[in-house]
Amino acid sequence: EDVPSQTFDNKDYFCGKETFPVYESVFTEEGETIRKIAIEIEKPPQIEIHVWTIRKGILRHFYVEKVSKREFEELPYFKLITRTTLSQWKIFSEGEAQISQMCESRVCRTELEDLVKVLYLEKSEKGHC
Repeated sequence: EDVPSQTFDNKDYFCGKETFPVYESVFTEEGETIRKIAIEIEKPPQIEIHVWTIRKGILRHFYVEKVSKREFEELPYFKLITRTTLSQWKIFSEGEAQISQMCESRVCRTELEDLVKVLYLEKSEKGHC
């Protein structure tokens, strides 16, 4: 059988799974760091933005917002950091929920950094998938 090539509509694939662009925005205002992690989803076409407000290393506020691609393009500060699969994004979202509870009363800088690393896919070697 022919193995289908991995050039489906200009989309990237990782081990046969579709990947989605992930963006990050980090800025500081009034002593707080606002860190946003966003993923672009095809169906429905929208951007899911996870917003963390961090003061002195403690996660003060966390919420998720969804915007259209057009609205997202008008937002400042975002840069593409990686592409990820939906299964990795699910792991990220579940970890985020746990961290948001855990980090209300203590500093969680390394936990947040480690959580973002989940989104980066390991480069697959031949036969790795």
